[in-house]
Amino acid sequence: MSEDHMHAPTGAYALNALPDDERETFERHLRDCPACAQEVREFTATAARLGAAVTAAPSDALKARVMARVRTVRQLPPQVAADCDDTSVRPAGGRGRRLSRLVLAACAAVATAFGGVAAWQFQEARQAERQVEQARAEAAEMARVLAAPDARTVSGAVKGEARATVVVSRSENSAVFLASGLPPLPEDRTYQLWFDEGGTMRPAGLIDHDGGVLMEGDVDGASGMGVTVEPAGGSPRPTTAPVALMALPA
Repeated sequence: MSEDHMHAPTGAYALNALPDDERETFERHLRDCPACAQEVREFTATAARLGAAVTAAPSDALKARVMARVRTVRQLPPQVAADCDDTSVRPAGGRGRRLSRLVLAACAAVATAFGGVAAWQFQEARQAERQVEQARAEAAEMARVLAAPDARTVSGAVKGEARATVVVSRSENSAVFLASGLPPLPEDRTYQLWFDEGGTMRPAGLIDHDGGVLMEGDVDGASGMGVTVEPAGGSPRPTTAPVALMALPA
C-alpha cells in the first residue's frame, strides 16, 4: 500500500475486505490519522444501516464492455519457429522471405491491436477511478446522514413486494433513500424520487436498482417523499402515479 493511497481503503476496512497484511498496515495508519478514523466510523455506520435495509446485486456493465471489446481484437497468428528464416529450411522461390515479411506484418498488426486494448484499458481504469471517487464522496455524505445524532427513519411499501426506507437528518439537511426488492424496469424507464412540498413534487434523484442513494436537494420545506416510474434520465415533474408515498419524520 503506497503512501499516496494510504487514505483510500477506509471503505474496504469498514467492510472487513482488506487482506491481513494491508489491514495491519492500515490500522497503524489509523492511529495517527483522525480523518481516516472518523471516515471509518461513518462507513461502518453506513454499512450497518444498509445491511439491515437492502441487498444489491453487482452490475454486469463492466463485463459487458469487456466482452464487446474482446470481439473486436484480432486472434494471434500461429507460432513460427525462431529459426524459420534459416536458408536450410527456406522454401524455394523466395517464399521463406515472403513468409517472414507476412509474419512480421501480422506481428505489427497484433501489436497495434493490443496497443489499442492497452489504451482502452487505461481509459477504463481512469473512468473506474473517477467513479470510485464519486461513489466514495457520496458514501461519505450518506454516512454523515445515517450517523447524525438526529437521524430519523421511516419505512413503507413500494408497489409489489418491495420495501423502502428513508433516513432523514434535519441537522444535515439531507435524506438517504434505501430500497430492497424493487422490480426491474425496462432500459428506457427508471425510478425517480421526489420531495413533497405542500403537494408539489420536487425532483430528488434517480434509482434503478436495489440499494441506497443520497436524495438530491435539501430536506427543508419537504414534509414527504414519493417514488414514480419515469423515462430514463428522469422528468421535471411526475408523469405516472406514485408507486410509493411516505411522510418524512419531523
